[in-house]
Amino acid sequence: MEIVQDILIIVLAGLMMVDENGPVIISWFPVIVGMIVGIIMGDMQTALAVAGTFQLMMLGVAALGGASAPNYGLATIIGGFVAIRTGTGINSAVAIGIPVGLLAIQLEVVARIICNFLAHYMVRLVREKKFMKMRKIAILGPTLFFLQTALPTVIVVVAGPIVVKQLLKIIPAWVTDGLTVAGGMLPVVGIALLMHYMPVKKFLPFIIASFVLAAYVKVPLLGIALIGFAASYWYFFQETKKGSTPAVVGVTNQNEENDDYDE
Repeated sequence: MEIVQDILIIVLAGLMMVDENGPVIISWFPVIVGMIVGIIMGDMQTALAVAGTFQLMMLGVAALGGASAPNYGLATIIGGFVAIRTGTGINSAVAIGIPVGLLAIQLEVVARIICNFLAHYMVRLVREKKFMKMRKIAILGPTLFFLQTALPTVIVVVAGPIVVKQLLKIIPAWVTDGLTVAGGMLPVVGIALLMHYMPVKKFLPFIIASFVLAAYVKVPLLGIALIGFAASYWYFFQETKKGSTPAVVGVTNQNEENDDYDE
């Protein structure tokens, strides 16, 4: 069973990157790939806890312009795999997932440089009307992106939980503690950035109500999400009715004017 899980985790890591640069069917967001990791590993609760942590980190760091951000999708896959297989929890997921996510940045640079040369070579083949050869070369692009995330995953999976545990022991405490602190700060920064662009003043009652439900009433996160969905559903239809009312009045007045004109 573990061998099947290992293979599926490696395939998921590779397909995630191909999907990100191609059809975008699965999505590379931590919450999506984390859910799939939970299905593969048979521990949805731990996988989603890890995925939620990395998703909030992703909100706090953006790759703008030429800047690079860690591959949080890969970090989620590796972190979820390690946390579930070793039973060491979220701290180990962050300690292992973030370095692997940072490694993926370097591999991404290498893959994109190679793909740049491949693209120019394919253009030359098209001009020479060598279409069959061009199609064969085109396969190398997705292959490189697949290997970009699959290779680090293979290293972690092949190394096994024992090596990962030994690695966690070798890593100085100040490093793991620092990553844990950063893991706690980045989600806050992510939510702050998210709220900065939201109409907070307009929806402040809903924010206060959700905080009270979570902090004092101890409503589970799923329950708060469902309440939020119900509130947004109600608000949407209320605003839709307001938007449609003037149009109806306008039509009525226009009909009345036409009636007067006919008389």
